[in-house]
Amino acid sequence: MTVLITGGAGFLGQRLVRRLLERGHLSDQSGNLAPVGRIVLVDRVRAADFGDPRVDVVVGDIGAPGFASGIVDRSTSSVFHLAAVVSGQAEQDFDLGMRVNLDGARLVLDACRHAGTRPRVVFTSSVAVYGGDLPTLVTDATALHPRSSYGIQKAIGELLLVDYTRRGFVDGRVARLPTISVRPGRPNRAASSFASGLIREPLRGEAAVCPVGGNTRLWLLSPGRAIDCLVAVHDLARDSLGPEPIVNLPGVSVSVDEMIAALRIVGGDAAVARIVFERDPVVERIVGSWPAAWDVTRAHALGLSGDASFEEIVRAHVAESTDATCAG
Repeated sequence: MTVLITGGAGFLGQRLVRRLLERGHLSDQSGNLAPVGRIVLVDRVRAADFGDPRVDVVVGDIGAPGFASGIVDRSTSSVFHLAAVVSGQAEQDFDLGMRVNLDGARLVLDACRHAGTRPRVVFTSSVAVYGGDLPTLVTDATALHPRSSYGIQKAIGELLLVDYTRRGFVDGRVARLPTISVRPGRPNRAASSFASGLIREPLRGEAAVCPVGGNTRLWLLSPGRAIDCLVAVHDLARDSLGPEPIVNLPGVSVSVDEMIAALRIVGGDAAVARIVFERDPVVERIVGSWPAAWDVTRAHALGLSGDASFEEIVRAHVAESTDATCAG
């Protein structure tokens, strides 16, 4: 089988391809386990191919007309659509966000439709599709009222996937991701970037700026658990999902103050001392519109699991990093 991963050079895309190469198989359109014979990684920059002959790397713009039809063909059994412009960047550059987040998703789905083989498509959505006056506990069926361009683009992408699935063009699944922490690398333009920076930078001896108050609460998932869930959502039997193939992935609800307390346990007082609070009303507005927790009863019933605690997330980051220090 051939697996297509858009956003293949990103940190989740690279983790996903590594997992698939190690695992060696996925469920095919019939629900049977099949060997992964080829993985196509697509991104605007060249992705690492891990020196594995099963990996093909394609560089290009997912939102460009005609590009998607050149990377999806009748051999494409599965698609993980991870490519996206992050929340803060989509808010600042409306045209870019619309072209990548909305047009890119539509063009990939349309390429799958024209291929005519009904591939499985996993679309990564976001906690940002929610907003407004939310209930205390958000469910998979809570109405969507996004308060950012990114959230709106992701919500439209969800609806497109549901309709393409209803029409029989694809076998679609939406995985709504919590904020992912701790992301490796450097800060990016996502509104939630601080959720990783508060941990990542202090643990490698650098200052970190927190743009929100300590009582701001987030719904978080580690990168490793996110990949576990994406693969599991792909392999779910179609009947188990029902008519609405949308799943809120499990996570942990944690305030910024609680994140800092976990950092203190793992990295010590010196790490916490590197955090500076500089409130940013734009970031507070965007992040404050997201749910701080959601009901994961359905996710658990489907066999998905998240992290046990934020301290576990921090320790997992330390175990994977070469430049992080651990005091506890």
